[in-house]
Amino acid sequence: MKVTINIDCTPLEAREFLGLPNIQPMQEKAMKQLEEKLLSGVAGMSPDAILRNWMSFNPEQFGDMFKMFGGLGGAKK
Repeated sequence: MKVTINIDCTPLEAREFLGLPNIQPMQEKAMKQLEEKLLSGVAGMSPDAILRNWMSFNPEQFGDMFKMFGGLGGAKK
């Protein structure tokens, strides 16, 4: 024997009937925080921000880096 029961209700009505908490406000707050973090990360990837980062390059630091690693395969004297 097979019995099928169809219940027509909204998710909110089902949660209330089963006694489950309504987590929608918490979920909206979490999604807003996630959106803010994602948008702040995207702002750092704009072409303007990338060029500004590249243009702040200091050649002296680059030379010091090569000295620190022993010239990266250069001939030792």
